[in-house]
Amino acid sequence: MTLLEGSIILIAGLAAGVINVVAGAGTLITFPVLLALGVPPITANVSNTVGLIPASIAGAHGYRRELRSQWRPVAVMAIFSAVGGIVGGLLLLTLPAQAFAGVVPFLLLLAAVLSAIQPRVAGFVRRKAAAPAGTLLTKTDTRPLTLGLILGVLATGVYGGYFGAAQGVVLLALLGILWSTDMHRANGAKNVLAGVANIVSAIIFISSGTVDWKIALLIGIGSAAGGWLGARIGRTLSAPVLRTILVVVAVTAAVVLFLS
Repeated sequence: MTLLEGSIILIAGLAAGVINVVAGAGTLITFPVLLALGVPPITANVSNTVGLIPASIAGAHGYRRELRSQWRPVAVMAIFSAVGGIVGGLLLLTLPAQAFAGVVPFLLLLAAVLSAIQPRVAGFVRRKAAAPAGTLLTKTDTRPLTLGLILGVLATGVYGGYFGAAQGVVLLALLGILWSTDMHRANGAKNVLAGVANIVSAIIFISSGTVDWKIALLIGIGSAAGGWLGARIGRTLSAPVLRTILVVVAVTAAVVLFLS
């Protein structure tokens, strides 16, 4: 690896860390960069997964205030995200590298639509789930965990462990509709859940011996700084701006994957 190649990977990790924390599509920066530098796809994927873990940790820490009273439901969701991450990591090592490629762009477009209409959909869901006494939840309250949400978190965990490109985009749309209409709280939970899926799948990848540690270290240094910066940026954005960024990232990611 030359100095120039190392610098490119470091900068890509920084950019990916910011995007992962704010919206969730950092893999779509680092993964193509690694492929362009001649890194084999599986090595690029697993090294990228390991390298982006610091961004998730930094993002979750940056949103700790928003999650202060919500750690119990987040912990429950994290268990299912971890199970999904384990399944996804094992699938990556056994299935063809492009097994999920065909469905991902459509999933991202769905996430973009859900993000755009999230306030209306969340309001409808909440009206259908009034409190026992007949009192509706307020717009910033969180809903109790539902089977649909748990299954969605499990499924995104599988995808996150397998590839993870824009996993956070899908998670944020899901959490914003079925769990909390407070976008910053949902974003904080998204960083925790995506991070858990990445960590457990990374453990599998490390044990398989397929990680390129030079690449993982460079992405990790960049993504840690990017995650810290992304949390500071994301927490200052209004909900409409954050939703707009999410829609743009999701549509752009879908177009990139359609063309790849």
